[in-house]
Amino acid sequence: MKNLNYGVIGNCRSAALVSEDGSVDWLCLPQFDSSSVFANLLDENKGGSFKIIPDKPENITQSYIPQTNILKTRFQCEDGVFEVRDFMPRYENPNSGGHYTPPDIVRYFKWIEGEPSFKVLYDPKLEYAKNETNNFVEQGCENEKNGSCYIKSHTSSGTYDSLYLYSSFDYPDILEQRSIRLMKDEYCMLSYNQKLLPQDTRRAKLKLERTKVYWLNWVERTTSFRVYGDLIVRSALTLKMLSYAKSGAILAALTTSLPETIGEERNWDYRFCWIRDGSMVVKIMTSLGHYNLANQYLRFIIDILPDKDEKMQIMYGINGEKKLKEYELSHLEGYEGSVPVRIGNAAYRQKQNDIYGILLDVIHQQLEIYDITLEHSEDLWTIVRNIIKVVENNWRKPDRGIWEIRSENKHFTFSKVLCWTALDRAVKIASLLQRGLYAKKWSVLRDKIHKDIMKKAWNEERQAFTQAYGSKDLDASVLLMESYGFINATDQKYVTTVLAIQEDLEQDGLMYRYRNQDDFGTPKSAFTICSFWLTNALFKIGRKEEAIKKFHQLLGYSNHLGLFSEDLDFKTKRMLGNFPQAYSHLAIIETAMTVSGSQLTDEEIIKEYIH
Repeated sequence: MKNLNYGVIGNCRSAALVSEDGSVDWLCLPQFDSSSVFANLLDENKGGSFKIIPDKPENITQSYIPQTNILKTRFQCEDGVFEVRDFMPRYENPNSGGHYTPPDIVRYFKWIEGEPSFKVLYDPKLEYAKNETNNFVEQGCENEKNGSCYIKSHTSSGTYDSLYLYSSFDYPDILEQRSIRLMKDEYCMLSYNQKLLPQDTRRAKLKLERTKVYWLNWVERTTSFRVYGDLIVRSALTLKMLSYAKSGAILAALTTSLPETIGEERNWDYRFCWIRDGSMVVKIMTSLGHYNLANQYLRFIIDILPDKDEKMQIMYGINGEKKLKEYELSHLEGYEGSVPVRIGNAAYRQKQNDIYGILLDVIHQQLEIYDITLEHSEDLWTIVRNIIKVVENNWRKPDRGIWEIRSENKHFTFSKVLCWTALDRAVKIASLLQRGLYAKKWSVLRDKIHKDIMKKAWNEERQAFTQAYGSKDLDASVLLMESYGFINATDQKYVTTVLAIQEDLEQDGLMYRYRNQDDFGTPKSAFTICSFWLTNALFKIGRKEEAIKKFHQLLGYSNHLGLFSEDLDFKTKRMLGNFPQAYSHLAIIETAMTVSGSQLTDEEIIKEYIH
């Protein structure tokens, strides 16, 4: 049985997954949603990987260089010790005022002691491994170490693509998988582009140090907390890697088709920007002091809604693409045989009314912070008014809901609450901008929606707000009613709702999203974010000791680097679904902030942690 024991490296242009034994098993170049270069994650035979295989291994350990996204894999061998420091370069470019973020991976081999020997298995499979990839050493490179030396890989048929590997090792040794003896620092650099400047170990080390400084500076600007500081930083660093600097989009995850349940077909491509997910990430990152990320995201929103009659989709491509055609890669066997492997996502056609409230919640937050001096504030005000028109026309209508149920529209409670949120935040934005007539008009509709929800979503028999109007089914998303200000944590109806949802949806310490059947049957895995939502809700209704205990148990289900995927198996607690998942990490930060900002002492929190 596999687990997602991977580290993530990235530079806000693309990212890679590196296994706990140092194999690059997932990488798309030149950007997040490009076709894969390595897809061993989805097919161990065909997908391709970039492995380091010690001749005499004893122990392999992995960690991040603290407060960075530089991954360190340490190889303890019978004949010596070395480390591989993997990263994608990202650092300030003094000439342009921006950042240098090439579509490159640098693997810096740090010699520690002895003369460790290993083989490099370099096996790229371009274009999702649809056709054969050929590798060759460029003529004349065998004994040279300058800018003209590389291994070139290219497709032999179908869509043309190519890749370049630069290294201080002998190229024939790499291609023929001969043993390499390490006696000093060396490097490999994989690039989508042919390099114009000479590449050597010294330059690789310089990129390493510059990238390290970038991440250390970024963390320094992150709000610190008295407890859970390292936990919050790791999740924040992960969320930063899920941001696409070119457009401001935020990805839901880095991967496609990692199954929610092994052997079933809940396999989706998450390399896109959902308005809901992106807005939630931006709100939490703003709370940590990263205002620039929020500004870039709002620029993305403005760009995808250029006209007043532009209809907002639930999701977009990372460059603002609106058609995300879904198709299958039938030649790949899938993660542990779970098919289909999907590219694209047909959910972009769905109607989900909750996205409007979540987006306006973020816009309100930004306008408050920037004291209405935020660039593009007039563009944002136009978007606010257009969104409210949409909400006015649609809040009474059913939709597909937060969980993107493909077969049926319902009057989902969470969607209704977020329609209320849209009006509530619009009223506050109008007040900030001194647009009193708008605030007065929108207040009437806000109150009307509130009354409608209180009347139709409440189920007296279950003593809870249910998944949808007229339903007895419960749904974890309803736990967020308090977070968006719809109801107070002390309100008895919210308290009983939390407890009813816990009783109905919790199993083996983890949470279902819902238990009722959808278009693929009954869900069989726990949605990670829902377990954190429950923890947060329990803490807010006063069950603090129970909440902290649950929080620490949940943290124990992460991988060896503190990273989470989308889902957890109820019994084994193994991670499932796409990875790393933005939803999961923003929920970790939110819960940690709730506990850290409470009246509990550090000693009380630590006591629960020790238990």
